[in-house]
Amino acid sequence: MRLSSAFLTLCAATVAGLGTFAATDATMEKPIPLQVRVQPFKNSDTWEPVTLHGQFSATESAIVICDMWDKHWCAGATRRVEDIARRMDPVLRKAREAGMLVIHAPSDTMGFYKDAPQRQLVLAAPVAKPPTALTIPDPPLPIDDSDGGCDTPGDHEHQAWSRENPILSLAAQDAISDNGEEIYNLLRQRNIHTLFIMGVHANMCILNRSFAIKQMTQWGMRCILVRDLTDAMYNPASRPFVSHAEGTGLVIAHIEKYWCPSTRSADLMAALGHASQGSH
Repeated sequence: MRLSSAFLTLCAATVAGLGTFAATDATMEKPIPLQVRVQPFKNSDTWEPVTLHGQFSATESAIVICDMWDKHWCAGATRRVEDIARRMDPVLRKAREAGMLVIHAPSDTMGFYKDAPQRQLVLAAPVAKPPTALTIPDPPLPIDDSDGGCDTPGDHEHQAWSRENPILSLAAQDAISDNGEEIYNLLRQRNIHTLFIMGVHANMCILNRSFAIKQMTQWGMRCILVRDLTDAMYNPASRPFVSHAEGTGLVIAHIEKYWCPSTRSADLMAALGHASQGSH
């Protein structure tokens, strides 16, 4: 079904009217396009992408880097993570210039970072009790990842990682944690309300880690997935039998329907560039 541009404009206006995405200061003045999915007719399975524009404060926002490990048990995943890391690091550097907090969250590797000042920064944040979690519908994913989602034959699940991928820069002002409550403490201390979430994997850790989209959304944080800096654990030999890229796209669309909007790294970079100029 193809909807008219006028109808989609109306949908966008309706979605935009549900909430105001305005910064409380003028640090990041350039709006960021946010993509969500709407279901125009409830008796139909058709969902349409709609773009609205959000305006955010760099100092009241943070980047959360989810599970970008040095090595994955799946060789295909390891290759894709390295590609993402190379494209992600310029975003991190620009974010720091604009005054945005960068949080590294490589799960199961805190032992590697136990003496790092970026780790101690998180542990020193005062405890802030999270609010009662929101109850949000959680429909099943559109892909079958029950086989672990690896698309390189012969690989078997085991913990292959020991740290975050070294391609990603770690700055003195960054933070390190793989614990949602620890990260929430730091966010409250810094008066941060918006999280730009990037990393892997969209159908697993990006949704389900204690510091990631589901939990942070349930605690009232505004989460935004950076959709070109993520990947899925999906094997095209499994349902719905599409390419790996198409499977990842299906998961991103699922997140846009039920959990949070997404944006592109280029659009975030553009807004951050404007913010860093305005802060001088």
